[in-house]
Amino acid sequence: MNVVRGPGLIAERPARPARPPEPAAAVAAPPAVPSPPQEPADSGVRLLAPDGTRVTDPRFAVLADHDLCREFYSSMVLARRLDEEATALQRQGELVLWIPLRGQEAAQVGSAAAVRPRDFIFPSYREHAVAWHRGVPAAEVIRLLRGVSHDGWDTAEHNMANYTIVLASQTLHAVGYGMGMVLDGTVGSGDPDRDGAVLVYLGDGAMSQGDANEAFVWAASFGAPVVFLCQNNQWAISTPTRRQSTMQLARRADGFGFPGVRVDGNDVLAMHAVTTWALEHARGGGGPVLIEANTYRMAPHTTSDDATRYQPAEELAVWRARDPIERLRLLLAADVAAGWFDEVREHADDAAADLRRACLAMDPPAPVTMFDNVYADETADQRAQREWFTAYRDSFL
Repeated sequence: MNVVRGPGLIAERPARPARPPEPAAAVAAPPAVPSPPQEPADSGVRLLAPDGTRVTDPRFAVLADHDLCREFYSSMVLARRLDEEATALQRQGELVLWIPLRGQEAAQVGSAAAVRPRDFIFPSYREHAVAWHRGVPAAEVIRLLRGVSHDGWDTAEHNMANYTIVLASQTLHAVGYGMGMVLDGTVGSGDPDRDGAVLVYLGDGAMSQGDANEAFVWAASFGAPVVFLCQNNQWAISTPTRRQSTMQLARRADGFGFPGVRVDGNDVLAMHAVTTWALEHARGGGGPVLIEANTYRMAPHTTSDDATRYQPAEELAVWRARDPIERLRLLLAADVAAGWFDEVREHADDAAADLRRACLAMDPPAPVTMFDNVYADETADQRAQREWFTAYRDSFL
């Protein structure tokens, strides 16, 4: 309780002598962040070089044929174009927020293409290309960020959970789901129509969260069929990965007792091959796997962020030269007519126009709907609150 005392009730105290200032040497400066290397010593598994030439890796082989490579390219171009349109919509006040994915198209499309229909996906909040490749309508991805819904799509229809904003909490959800699959006998039976696995996405910043490490413990202890896919885009908002970890994030898996693989996250062929192996490992009862997709966020963390304040221009230039879309275009250019690339871009432009129209057509829900779906069966208290709120709102009309 705060008590106001009159001046006469407070005894006079002698003034304390001033403390001498601390010597400058006593204040330790934080350690300097190491400068980013121009080319990582180990970018991870790579099957497609930045110049579009194929690379041989003794651990993994390319699994995608020519037609699938064309599908990868179309999906990545579509994802980037829709991302650009959503960013523009937010800048124009039509979305509350947008989380750009530019630069991470290969990590998302390549991994999503390895998922079977029975597998279940748990995203964080940036996996737009995963959702679109999974068949989620483009407009459903922006409903939450338009502010017209608490979620987006039907999770049961797409076997993909809605976005999770709280860092790393989706990793525990994924492990719980995977443990349920073990109990249901849908792991390691040898029947491809029965067995499934879980793919969960997280960022390099989420790797420092307690939830992620607890999820690793539980997944390892119970042999949960979970593939943890860390998109290491080098920046957790303004904190670089090199500040968070002195070693490759994939090596974290060693301490928990399951495999960890680092992949060139801008190589869609490598992402597809490694994720395919990891999911097969998990479906077969081999337990969890950690994949570190070494990629880069070539955009702000969100549209409320100013990445120019911390991303060095020279670092951006290095990673632009490793652009995942251009890399695959160079590979396909030898066998695909130039007009096909124009058709892909035109299709993406049409999809972006459709997304804009769908966004502008999303009307805000009636305020009274906040009472819907709170409980399976409406309680008397909830009904009374709904009636009071309706009467209160109508009094202003």
